[in-house]
Amino acid sequence: MPSIGSVGGFAAAKAAGAKIVMVTAYDAWSARLMADAPVDCLLVGDSAMMVVHGEKDTLGATPELMALHTRAVARGAPGTFIVADMPFLAARKGEAHALDCAALLLRAGAHAVKIEGARGHVEVVRRLVESGIPVMGHLGLTPQWVRGLGGFRVQARDAEGAERLMGDAAALQEAGVFAIVLECIPQGLAREATSALGIPTIGIGAGAGCDGQVLVLHDMLGLNPDFRPRFARRFADGAALVRSGAVRFSEAVRSGEFPAQEEGF
Repeated sequence: MPSIGSVGGFAAAKAAGAKIVMVTAYDAWSARLMADAPVDCLLVGDSAMMVVHGEKDTLGATPELMALHTRAVARGAPGTFIVADMPFLAARKGEAHALDCAALLLRAGAHAVKIEGARGHVEVVRRLVESGIPVMGHLGLTPQWVRGLGGFRVQARDAEGAERLMGDAAALQEAGVFAIVLECIPQGLAREATSALGIPTIGIGAGAGCDGQVLVLHDMLGLNPDFRPRFARRFADGAALVRSGAVRFSEAVRSGEFPAQEEGF
């Protein structure tokens, strides 16, 4: 069962040297399955736009859509710690808008929100934390910045980029975030940040030196055979399982074997 039941559980895990396991969830059925697995926390990511809705990026997510997905996940996994993404520009329209968005997500069932980037909205992060809203940071490859970054690519590869990331991480920690996701950065830099920070780091494409790891559920289960990012290992062949079930169902219907007498009323 999940071992992290609160924000304090993240700090305790880092202090104990225990790796944090985080997986995305976007609906009740998958959240229910993950709640029964030894997963520490669930991330309702704005990656739902790509994984669930078939968009090419995450920019179409709205506070209302994120609340809808969060509410479904909370119903499926009521005892699991849930982090919900603040969508595109939610932290850039001022403190009042950010507070309204975060409140919407917490009322939908999230225990914390995740905000991408740092520069330009560190004070917004601080205000959220001071208002009793736990915030997780996110640095490196920040998908909401994909247009400005020139695509989905590894970040902070040079000395200037590494210095900027370390500065941003320190600023977020000072503002009160309880953990930081490090996405697609060099492994050495991720280890350096993890060592320097007093809060946990959760990596995705950042190597094994982070305090934990997060994967998109559909990548972890191999549900999209055409998407094979370097950093996402497939721990199951979900696509083959789904296809096999559909084939068996089709064959049973066409042969008249399904439904059987005892499956009727």
